[in-house]
Amino acid sequence: MNNAIRHTWVVSVGLFITLFVALSIIQVAMTDELNANPNNVRQVYEDRGAPRGAITVDGSAIAESVPSENSSFDYQRVYREPELYSGITGTYSIAANPTGLEGTLNEYLSGQSDSQFFDRITSVFTGDTMDGGQVELTLDAELQQLAYDQIPEGTRGSIIVTEIATGDIKAMAAKPSYDNNLLAVQDSTQLIENQTQLETDPDLRYTSRAISSTLAPGSTFKLVDLVAMLESGDYEPDTVLENPNSITLPDSTTELRNFDRGICAQRSQAELSWIVAQSCNTPFAEAAMDLGEGPIRDSAEAFGFNSGDLSIPLRPETSNFPTDLSDAALAQSAIGQFDVTSTPLQMNMVAAAIANDGTLMKPNLVDAIRGSDLQLLSTSEPETFSEVTSEQIADEITEMMVEVVESGTGTRAQTESFQVAAKTGTADVGETGEVNSWITGFAPADDPQYAVTVAYERIDFDTGSSLTGPQMLTMLEAAIE
Repeated sequence: MNNAIRHTWVVSVGLFITLFVALSIIQVAMTDELNANPNNVRQVYEDRGAPRGAITVDGSAIAESVPSENSSFDYQRVYREPELYSGITGTYSIAANPTGLEGTLNEYLSGQSDSQFFDRITSVFTGDTMDGGQVELTLDAELQQLAYDQIPEGTRGSIIVTEIATGDIKAMAAKPSYDNNLLAVQDSTQLIENQTQLETDPDLRYTSRAISSTLAPGSTFKLVDLVAMLESGDYEPDTVLENPNSITLPDSTTELRNFDRGICAQRSQAELSWIVAQSCNTPFAEAAMDLGEGPIRDSAEAFGFNSGDLSIPLRPETSNFPTDLSDAALAQSAIGQFDVTSTPLQMNMVAAAIANDGTLMKPNLVDAIRGSDLQLLSTSEPETFSEVTSEQIADEITEMMVEVVESGTGTRAQTESFQVAAKTGTADVGETGEVNSWITGFAPADDPQYAVTVAYERIDFDTGSSLTGPQMLTMLEAAIE
């Protein structure tokens, strides 16, 4: 090889290496810096108009990117059956940060996760547009539709169904809902107009009420008390307790009364199992004051109260059990009032843990995440959230919950097909005359498969109680049968 050819070859190789290094630095090492540069308008257009991955339920897309028409952006985000899923998927918008799963799983949906690194490198050299990852949810489309259809228009309600053994969420529906396509428009002026219109409804929540509403759980919280009571060794299901119709709380003139629409007044003394079935308040208030704040709070926190760490991967609002309580406040807290608040998901977790022999599984919405070529990037495995109590105590509480349905306040959830275990709850909303109406439970009681929680906010007592039990039963029958 003569010198001229050799020099040409060396220069060519050097230029190629220089080009390769420069390209690698720009496309890989400096990607984050360049993308974050506010002057990088091209990047903004590429990001907002990029083909994000789909979010799917039972193999069908409920959120996907389609080619855009008459727009500066190449792709438009579209939501299918938005009222069913908007509180879960959230929205990807050109003029606001992504919300819901669009936000929490943005790195996968946009193709920017670490596990999609080589896909990004490949797209650089091929010039092909890279699609984002596909997120497959645990939801069951038929159960989700059924749950949504059961909630009457004009109410503030939510229904959640979970699989007990895995924690997988099979339905999570709520009303009022909204069409998140109105927030996915590619015109910022139109976006603001649509958002303003949606927010004329004061009850609208952009995230599902099942995880964003924290409300007084009423007597459903007595399930938490029962764990503390039975673990103390001072109480058994057949322990006979005083059951006065009312008590005056310590250092106050406040009177705490039993539920006046039930039959608690028929017995001045009663077994704990009967007290649970009829949802009498005074024995639970007395037991909480006897036990003290610590055991009740420990029980609540084992179920997930006061924990801000839960991710499903949406972030539920934190359910609260207060601290530094006076005896009077503790008595009111024991019946799910005072400053005790809970999301419907939290009370579903309480029922599910009891159903699962005292083991609480972490709730989960995402079954799998796949790359643009459908290779598996991530899959969910059942994960224990906490060991709440022993199998024996969980079984004893289950038996008492069965009595609630067979002869107590939850008879509207009865069926001949299988035994249902449940606990009802009613919490007064100030002096408004409205209540929060609850039921949480599971079935079959002897082989639990699904936990269901139904909650209505600020509703009249008769309407709420007529909805909760039958709707829980409908969901259990659909899930099991």
